[in-house]
Amino acid sequence: MKDFVEAMQERRSIYTISKGSTITEERIMEIVKESVKFTPTAFNSQSGRVVVLLQKQHDRLWEITREALRAIVPEENFARTKEKLDSFQEGCGTILFYEDMAVVETLQEQFSIYKDNFPVWSQQSSGILQYIIWTSLSIERMGASLQHYNELIEEAVKKEWKIPEKWKLIAQMPFGKPTAAAGEKEFEDVDARVKLVR
Repeated sequence: MKDFVEAMQERRSIYTISKGSTITEERIMEIVKESVKFTPTAFNSQSGRVVVLLQKQHDRLWEITREALRAIVPEENFARTKEKLDSFQEGCGTILFYEDMAVVETLQEQFSIYKDNFPVWSQQSSGILQYIIWTSLSIERMGASLQHYNELIEEAVKKEWKIPEKWKLIAQMPFGKPTAAAGEKEFEDVDARVKLVR
């Protein structure tokens, strides 16, 4: 098993994925459930929600996204958009990340002094959940990337899969067996980004 630092270093955005998988559906669900269970949240709110779309349901998500973008992207620019969406659909599944706003709103009522913070903390815990699942998939040699078509597709997705009204869509993570490695990544000077105070 890789140590945490190695896993962190190797996790990358992988856009060239296939419908193959290095792990079973059962293992995918195990990763997702354990990640949801153990992700830290402010006030132990446990507001994260996840929908896992596999096979035809995964394909349907990217059909919905394609339809939504076709309605707003000029025809002369749509070929490039379609190519990008097709690359996501080439995967074997997509994970939809949600935050349950009913939980957030309840905490805002119970702890009004922190009212403005709870939506921020909700987003932070969602980011942690996304990172844990993404890194866990990477350890299993699965490729993934993080996408944000939220406002364009949220209502259609809610209708298609009967998502609770109070669940707010945060991100989409298409995943699959990589067909090519990620390119080189450039890094800013880390010493300019980190400050040590004694």
